[in-house]
Amino acid sequence: MQIGLLSDTHSHLDDRILHHLQGCDEIWHAGDVGNEKVLDELQAVAPLRAVFGNIDDRTIRLRCPENQIFEVNGLKVLITHIGGYPGRYAPPVRPLLQQERPGLFICGHSHILRVMPDRQLGLLHLNPGAAGKHGFHKVRTLLKFRVENGKVEQLQAVELGARV
Repeated sequence: MQIGLLSDTHSHLDDRILHHLQGCDEIWHAGDVGNEKVLDELQAVAPLRAVFGNIDDRTIRLRCPENQIFEVNGLKVLITHIGGYPGRYAPPVRPLLQQERPGLFICGHSHILRVMPDRQLGLLHLNPGAAGKHGFHKVRTLLKFRVENGKVEQLQAVELGARV
């Protein structure tokens, strides 16, 4: 299963983002969507799993939960917006990780692309960085990967260009 993972669009979606998501079996959005148009355009490309972020208003929060917990091709996944990273998880996240025991933990919020194993909890942490133009990041990014037999395979960081 081919996955396109993005976060922190902040109401921005351009042809470059959509081009890189073509051919994905699913798109996952780790919050700070910005507006419903982003959700609608992403859903037109592939089935979408999204969570709301701290900038998202009531309309997004009605369409997207705070957390997504699901299994795909033998891999348990947990997505939330503000999650931290191994060794520095956000306070509400650590007990959720310990309870759910996902193999893949995804969050956004920091605008910093990160790929880190957490050997203590036995998971892979992904933050796709920010695909939008709002924030302090210099380069817009997203991640693409395959989920096969309970593992993340062929992980690719995609640079979308300068934030300007």
